[in-house]
Amino acid sequence: MKLMVVGGGGREHAIIKKLKENPTVETIYALPGNGGMTDDCTPVAIMATDIDAIVAFAVEQKIDYAVVAPDDPLVLGCVDALEEKGISCFGPRANAAIIEGSKVFSKNLMKKYGIPTAKYEVFSDLDAALGYLETAPLPTVIKADGLALGKGVIIAQTKQDAQDAVIAMMEQKKFGKSGENVVIEEFLEGPEVSVLAFTDGDCVKPMISSMDHKRAFDDDRGLNTGGMGTIAPNPYYIKDVADRCMREIFLPTIEAMKAEGRPFKGCLYFGLMITKDGPKVIEYNCRFGDPETQVVLPLLKSDLLTIMQATTNGTLRDTDVAFSDKAACCVIMASKGYPLSYEKGFELTIPDAIKENVYVAGAVLKDGKLLTNGGRVLGATATADTLKSAIQKAYAMVETIHFDNAFYRRDIGKRALQAKEG
Repeated sequence: MKLMVVGGGGREHAIIKKLKENPTVETIYALPGNGGMTDDCTPVAIMATDIDAIVAFAVEQKIDYAVVAPDDPLVLGCVDALEEKGISCFGPRANAAIIEGSKVFSKNLMKKYGIPTAKYEVFSDLDAALGYLETAPLPTVIKADGLALGKGVIIAQTKQDAQDAVIAMMEQKKFGKSGENVVIEEFLEGPEVSVLAFTDGDCVKPMISSMDHKRAFDDDRGLNTGGMGTIAPNPYYIKDVADRCMREIFLPTIEAMKAEGRPFKGCLYFGLMITKDGPKVIEYNCRFGDPETQVVLPLLKSDLLTIMQATTNGTLRDTDVAFSDKAACCVIMASKGYPLSYEKGFELTIPDAIKENVYVAGAVLKDGKLLTNGGRVLGATATADTLKSAIQKAYAMVETIHFDNAFYRRDIGKRALQAKEG
């Protein structure tokens, strides 16, 4: 089979490595991919948002199956465009990808169908939003309606911070059209859990849970990033919580989307908060999370391509989705200065002995050398019988990888270990 994976980061590298395990796979193209993926696929210099060029390439190469991984092309209708040309795809069509593409849509969906989430108000007028903030309880959460590279959510501790966030989004257009509407919602407290789930629009099969580490620095300090590391499984996601999530959140969401005429097929990401009142939805993503994918897929025992095809064909109920009972830890190595400004172009060396367990996100091949080319450069993932061992193995790998100006958190999994011990 000839496969095509749309996207170019660590998430896509993890997907590609897992797809390679299927013996029917002959070729995998990554659009655009990156220079650190060349051992596993063929990168093609087509941007993930260039839908016309993606479709033309898929038709020309007679692609048997396409995986559309990032949010932007999904919301732009990449799956719709490929399917119109007869190319089978993993991922939701645009009318279902709106569950991530519009926070207003997703919050209203949850309200309509009784899916537990934070209380909220929606504003399209700046003065009305500012007026509401005069009496809103603190801290409060400000969210840009549309996609904003994972940076469109501000937790405001003071009224001034909240006002500044709303002005930045609505008046100063910090996130462009994404900030024309904003959601202002109550601040929830409790441990966060990420759960990715395969779904064919009818059946839902959750993957193993994970815990992301969003802040740039140790002890959850610094700016929010796209994620500095993950562990799996999440110790807070015990069986009673999982059963409740399936009953109150996962199945109701899939049924709600179906009832709205927007059946969701692919991977639906549930960002959850385990509050004192039970699990609540913080956010939905219409695709695999990054870097959660980099700890979840290494624990998948079943064949990924078979599962993906089952989500497309509506046969997920009859398809095996099994995970190892081991633990995994992924440590992200980033460029100093991320998520703000950073230098790139430094030579990146990854020992051959660990390449199979390294997912490259930001690198370019130049004159035969691999150079850094992004904020998050790579994720090093280890699996082991215990979480403590997985963490130790992941950091041992990191020690052997080199590029100038590298930085990474040294406490990935620390909170999870404390939870397990507590």
